Amino acid sequence: MSSDKSLKLKRRLAQVRNWTRRHIPPGLRLLVGLVLMVAGVFGFLPVIGFWMFPLGVAIAAMDVMPGWRALRRRVRGKNKK
Repeated sequence: MSSDKSLKLKRRLAQVRNWTRRHIPPGLRLLVGLVLMVAGVFGFLPVIGFWMFPLGVAIAAMDVMPGWRALRRRVRGKNKK
């Protein structure tokens, strides 16, 4: 029973990530992620929930992680010279 729920959750998360990649431009994704994280801090308020914080991290990571990878490649390239 538990694995069925986790599988549904993983599928839903994949759908949200795919929708975000297709419909929100890369620079704006970071901003949306940050706004969701800030709103998630106020999760005790009605409508706003603590669920917003991890969603914001996931959306912001779409833009941050490729930047870290590019920076790492650039640093590795300079170290080889």
